Amino acid sequence: MKLADLIARKSVVAWTGEAKIPWHEPGFSERMLREHLSQEHDHASRRFETIDEHVSWIHDHVLGGAAARVLDLGCGPGFYTARLARRGHACVGIDFSPASVSHAVSEAKREALACEYRLEDLRGADLGSGFDLVLMTFGEFNTFSRSEAKTLLAAVRSALAPSGTLVLEIHSEEQVKSIGAQPPTWLTARRSVFSEDPHLYLKECAWHPESHAATEQYFVVSLGSPEVTRYVSTTQAYSDAEYLDFLQAAGFAKTEKHASLEGSAGERDGGLFVLAARAE
Repeated sequence: MKLADLIARKSVVAWTGEAKIPWHEPGFSERMLREHLSQEHDHASRRFETIDEHVSWIHDHVLGGAAARVLDLGCGPGFYTARLARRGHACVGIDFSPASVSHAVSEAKREALACEYRLEDLRGADLGSGFDLVLMTFGEFNTFSRSEAKTLLAAVRSALAPSGTLVLEIHSEEQVKSIGAQPPTWLTARRSVFSEDPHLYLKECAWHPESHAATEQYFVVSLGSPEVTRYVSTTQAYSDAEYLDFLQAAGFAKTEKHASLEGSAGERDGGLFVLAARAE
């Protein structure tokens, strides 16, 4: 894309599968890992002190302190799996960011943790079976289309042992709408997840009532380059009732709702909340 194309562009459109943040590209993946590891913000991953609190709640409340087999979908650099393995759990993590998976493998090997990591796209991965717990955190579930989300839930149900539990940390409907309502912005950066070179990026957001989704569109212009790179990120919204219907249709029974991965009953954590669903 050239600058002229940027100026003449149409309004942002909903994601249909042809455009998404390229987490799987090696360069992008390396830059994203840097953001995951940063303790200055919670944009890519939470700060470690927050993850420690989450893991304590998962270990004590969800697993009852007993050793379990855990599957983390969208595991990133393995922050949750490593901490759970240190508490005696055997963990498998799946992610399609090569740098994150490489980091997770390296850390598990260094500490001799009971962790296995696989570089795969969740939409086509064989999840395995016999897990006591499946985790999907930080709104990862909302990055998939409705049909993909339904297929994934069915695969998760098959991967769980009898009476196993799925813990979903998901976006509230209101939060997704607020993403789409953000005004256009532009920023300059010496480097970011988008480029190692000094660059400018423009961000446009939109809410799409027909698909019940929000899109964030980025146009990145790097110093010394005439090209404009476009990225689109989509967040699919669901009502609380829709989440429960999806889980029931996939074969989940009793579902507990929590305000956060700390198990609190207060306000939702930045628009995210937790459903813990037990397999029938």
